[in-house]
Amino acid sequence: MALKEMFSEINRFSSALYDRMLQIHPGMAELELYEFRYALKNILPDGWEPDALESVQAIEKRIASPEFYTSIQLKPVRHNRIVLDAAIEELTRMLFTGLVSRDYPADWINQYFYFDIRSFAFFPRTRYVTAEIAHLFGDKPYMSFPPAQKNLEALQDIGYKEYAKANAKIDQAFINTTLQLIAKKGTPLVLTIVGPTAAGKSEITLRLQQALEASGKTCTNIEMDNFYKDREFRDGKPMDTRIIHYGLFLRVMQALQAGIPAELPQYDFILATSSHDLEGNLRPGCETRVVQPADIILLEGNFPFHIPEISPRVDIKAVYFAEDSIRLKRKWRRDVDYRKKYDPAYLSNRYFRTQFLRNEEIYQPMMKCCELVVDTSAAALWVRPDIAAQLQF
Repeated sequence: MALKEMFSEINRFSSALYDRMLQIHPGMAELELYEFRYALKNILPDGWEPDALESVQAIEKRIASPEFYTSIQLKPVRHNRIVLDAAIEELTRMLFTGLVSRDYPADWINQYFYFDIRSFAFFPRTRYVTAEIAHLFGDKPYMSFPPAQKNLEALQDIGYKEYAKANAKIDQAFINTTLQLIAKKGTPLVLTIVGPTAAGKSEITLRLQQALEASGKTCTNIEMDNFYKDREFRDGKPMDTRIIHYGLFLRVMQALQAGIPAELPQYDFILATSSHDLEGNLRPGCETRVVQPADIILLEGNFPFHIPEISPRVDIKAVYFAEDSIRLKRKWRRDVDYRKKYDPAYLSNRYFRTQFLRNEEIYQPMMKCCELVVDTSAAALWVRPDIAAQLQF
């Protein structure tokens, strides 16, 4: 049957699409066809007919453009509720259509996109370890293991226990390597672990701290996110010192490095507000947290430590990440199911918009100046050649 005729009978189209989607996402096998149609109806409105398909080259160009992502609306409203941005829906419909018509091979789609079942939309894949980054790290990982995160691909959401189990070998390799590097550098020192949202930064930082303390070192753990100003103020602004309480950050770091306790601001992740106003004054009813000096000051968060004001203050920089598709599954369970932090459509729009932009603005520059990169999805630990040479003796 011709594609045009198939579209006149939506059930025929959805059956053909369901069969093709089994090649895109292994989790589709867990859906009955009628469940698939429930979700599809939100993407294909009544009376919808497919537009002309773009060439694969045009689509590749679009998803490589920062302007495409900045155009995504975070809270578009239809029928009094937040919905997926129109550009996300349009891209998903086009990929659906091209799959059924076979204008878009499944291999090509899987190369450039991943499908998230709970969003029921396609998201562009973000490439973190580029050829340029790999070259800076000697063109091959320092250590690598079988990528156990592949066992999680069929899941719609992921909890930390199963995520940690998949990362066990690469995490331990990172911890062991970091302990060796600290032994070479000596203490006191500042160590930071940065990475995209839901990569597991807080958890790996805690485990590293436990390993350091077991070796006799004292540690102070500081979440850089606590220095963020209110999200309402930050949204749309460049990731530089203006979006954090930089003056408070300097005072905390100077005190700790001088062996003096410091007061750390607090950030409310539910309300997305700081304990301090934009001028750095403590707000009524808010509190700080006292942190103690130590051998190792562990800085953890998303903030870009490559910027000139911050980078010289950090002795060891590590980037820790997982593929976008895995982290989004963590966010579904953590931020939507448990924290009740986001409206589902808002989460999808925000995630679609920010991953490419954050990689360009933060993680690529950060990987160009850091000592260690941990790619948990590939189960690969990258170490700068000059650092690796030190660790081999």
